[in-house]
Amino acid sequence: MIMATTKTRGASESAPARDSAGAKVLYEQAMKSAASGSLNQALLDKLEKAHALDPHQDEITFKLAWYLDLVGEDEAAVELYESLARRRPVREGVLLNLSVLYQDLGRYDDAEECLYRLLSAKPRHVQGRMYYRHVEGSLDMEVEDETEKRTLPRNLLLETPVTDFELSVRARKGLQSMNLQTLGDLLRTTEAQMRNHKNIGETTVEEIKQILAKKGLRIGQAAEASLQAQRRELLKMVAANVSESVLNKPIGELGLPGRCINPLSQLNISTVADLAVRTEAELGEIKNFGDATLEEIKKKLLGLGITLRKV
Repeated sequence: MIMATTKTRGASESAPARDSAGAKVLYEQAMKSAASGSLNQALLDKLEKAHALDPHQDEITFKLAWYLDLVGEDEAAVELYESLARRRPVREGVLLNLSVLYQDLGRYDDAEECLYRLLSAKPRHVQGRMYYRHVEGSLDMEVEDETEKRTLPRNLLLETPVTDFELSVRARKGLQSMNLQTLGDLLRTTEAQMRNHKNIGETTVEEIKQILAKKGLRIGQAAEASLQAQRRELLKMVAANVSESVLNKPIGELGLPGRCINPLSQLNISTVADLAVRTEAELGEIKNFGDATLEEIKKKLLGLGITLRKV
């Protein structure tokens, strides 16, 4: 589990002197790591050090709060967002994200106040109005299930329309042709599915990846989480007959030709287990992935005592 350090949560007498240049270097390193889809302790450490060097840099403070929220460090994230909310002018993203965290923590009055501030400045703000309606409902409703309490505001984020993003006309039309209307749709759709669609090209995919990376997200992220759960189930099911070392074997060691291995990278398949949790239909979605390639893969897996996942 990624944890926040105590430096993030409060000031210290031994805090380093302000160093804007050093903070910028660390921040850029962290964002480069984030752009590659990596969310780990090293990334969080860099952001925390950057914030310690210059706590007055709004962008650094905002990104640190965002990533702390992603790893479940709600209280630390709230503290940082609150510090940003006290500054002028305040970013609308600060008020939106802080309102969601307040809802997670059951602090509905505070969430309402955040959204009131936002809507006072921008009365027609679509997300702000949607969140405000939800908070108003929450003030009159008791939710006993803690899981449900956390899920409701998260679902609002996933319902963010893709039209709220700064996309090119080409990208908007491509997403429309795939009926991808919300942030949640993008997280549930794999990169391979996008690349294989006739109206979405390489440029559009890269444009969407860059926009999501700025938010600490990836195309197909939700689909990957589902696959990880399926992978764990696979390990349990075959543990008696197939060793974990076989399941963790890189697909490059299976003796498959390059025409088989290269397309698999589109689905982030790097091990035997990654391959085994996929269905024939999912592999068939890969561009230029024919029946002969599929049969070759099935034969290799069968030799290990494994098959592709059945629906």
